[in-house]
Amino acid sequence: MSATEILSELPKLTEAERRAVRRKLSELAAENVEVALCDQAALEGAMMLDRMEEEDARHQQR
Repeated sequence: MSATEILSELPKLTEAERRAVRRKLSELAAENVEVALCDQAALEGAMMLDRMEEEDARHQQR
């Protein structure tokens, strides 16, 4: 089903069904935020490890 089809069906839903749709959309949005936060934390951790390895390599060259 396309987004256009879904949108055209929304007016036909009861208020309870619309609340359920809003709830599901909120859950999906929260999952996306959580994934983005995890991705950012992983990236920051990898960057910190890279910096530590570079610093260690500089110390070993001395």
